[in-house]
Amino acid sequence: MPLSLIGVDADDTLWHHETYYRLTHARYHDLLADYASPETVEARLNEVERRNIGVYGYGAKGFTLSMIETAIEISGARASASVMKEILAAGREIMQHPVEPLPGVADALGDLKKRGKLILITKGDLFHQETKLAASGLGSHFSGVEIVSEKTPEVYARAFARHGGSAGTSLMAGNSVRSDVLPMLAAGGHAALVPYPLVWEHEAAAVPVDHPRFRQLGSLGDLAGWIDEIG
Repeated sequence: MPLSLIGVDADDTLWHHETYYRLTHARYHDLLADYASPETVEARLNEVERRNIGVYGYGAKGFTLSMIETAIEISGARASASVMKEILAAGREIMQHPVEPLPGVADALGDLKKRGKLILITKGDLFHQETKLAASGLGSHFSGVEIVSEKTPEVYARAFARHGGSAGTSLMAGNSVRSDVLPMLAAGGHAALVPYPLVWEHEAAAVPVDHPRFRQLGSLGDLAGWIDEIG
């Protein structure tokens, strides 16, 4: 069955993202070194983030609030104002980091839009994601943009319906098995995994290697070839 809509993720699929978070984590460990080991800080931060996703959603703002909350817990409310100021500065730098498209992405998007209507589907903070898309210079490739709070089968079904199709006649490509692959397969569509070297713990999941509507690719540039096979 020919595919009419092609959904593409943003962070770590079109441009570098997790790399900046990893650098911030290392800086955060140093700031709290007087109170706990990096392993303890990281474990507690992951717990707090998981607890707060339902309140703050995804993105740098929620991450910054979780870092502050964790610092208060880890230090027993003894972390200084200067430490809190550094944490806020680290969060602000994530919001303002340069947007660096991954190699070959622009050419890949050019090939894909010859094969179907391209829709950017990403989760996170609305303002931050819109800002990154504008800074990337890739916006002109997309016929529509969906910035969502979570990626579920229902969210995919509604998103593709809004753009004149259905999940069953669409494909989603991204770097996250948990967000870009599994819910799209559950919605009845095709899903392509485009791995990024770093994976956020909250996005980790087992790869559905034997699923007939799934393909793991070496890069986004390989997606057009798979779409040609499907069609």
